[in-house]
Amino acid sequence: MNTKIIRIQGQGENFSGGEDMALREAGEVLRRGGLVAFPTETVYGLGGDALNPESSRKIYAAKGRPADNPLIVHIARTEDLARIADRISESAVQLARAFWPGPLTMILHKSQEVPYETTGGLDTVAVRMPSHQVARRLISYGGGYVAAPSANLSGRPSPTSARYVKEDMDGRIDVIIDGGDGEIGLESTIVDLTVSPPQVLRPGFITRDMLAGVLGQVDLDRTLLRADSGQAPRAPGMKYRHYAPQGELTIVSGQAEQVTAYINACAAEDGSRGHKVGVIATDEELPGYRADLVCSLGSRRDEEEIARRLYGILRRFDDEKVTRIYSECFDDTGLGQAIMNRLLKAAGHRLVVLEGNQK
Repeated sequence: MNTKIIRIQGQGENFSGGEDMALREAGEVLRRGGLVAFPTETVYGLGGDALNPESSRKIYAAKGRPADNPLIVHIARTEDLARIADRISESAVQLARAFWPGPLTMILHKSQEVPYETTGGLDTVAVRMPSHQVARRLISYGGGYVAAPSANLSGRPSPTSARYVKEDMDGRIDVIIDGGDGEIGLESTIVDLTVSPPQVLRPGFITRDMLAGVLGQVDLDRTLLRADSGQAPRAPGMKYRHYAPQGELTIVSGQAEQVTAYINACAAEDGSRGHKVGVIATDEELPGYRADLVCSLGSRRDEEEIARRLYGILRRFDDEKVTRIYSECFDDTGLGQAIMNRLLKAAGHRLVVLEGNQK
């Protein structure tokens, strides 16, 4: 398959005539059952017609994704929710009013129009309305309902730029829309509204506290920051190893001086055995590390910057053929919870807790 690359620089009413025509053509690809990768405010998505079972099967095949791992249906208008959700609760209305368009996915009971191929065999459907104008224009031109997981091979770090979409998907899909880098860098928050109280299944930019500010009590799925159970996933990213670089990743928790000393000792030992070693650091501790490649996520005071940089750094380690990676640990509250969720998934929950640290 010859994958076409479309570059879009405009936003909203600033799309050029040529860009708008290109997006219309990409929408026609979706309507015909093809696959289109596109930018969102979180990460790049791999889109297909959510109401076409064959399109969803193509998404799973292109990614190498297990078929019981649900896809998120993306819509461009709030009123379109009524077609794919069997019951729209008052909680869903309140959250849509507060956070849509934006990086929030809601799980609701699905309507009969949504095929089980899209929902991973579940009677629920995950839905979000992105804020990225390219995404919303494409969704509208593509029929209004676009199933879209992240546009990467299953298990690899999600792509925040079209460069990495091409690396994974060139020759596997019909079109890649290059709309620049993602603004947030982590996938959307997922909240299950089919249970009471509502439950966060995947943390993201919209934090539990923000959700609770609208709904009151909101629980957390307890597998978020520990190893998964063998149960079938209720939402994308719950069961399988995700976001993983090719090198072995270990997270180290402890006092800053302990962590630096421990990682440097491991890097020296790994290096003596022929490994190329990378370190995921923060600005505060960056000068103290000794390894082949040390990359900072930014300052601990700026969690949004850390989130934006995370997947790009994991991809860079792959580019540089790093075989052993060590990362500092982060607070598991607020946006830090989403950062730690992704790191733990990427590490296969390989976490070293140094003596005297209670994290």
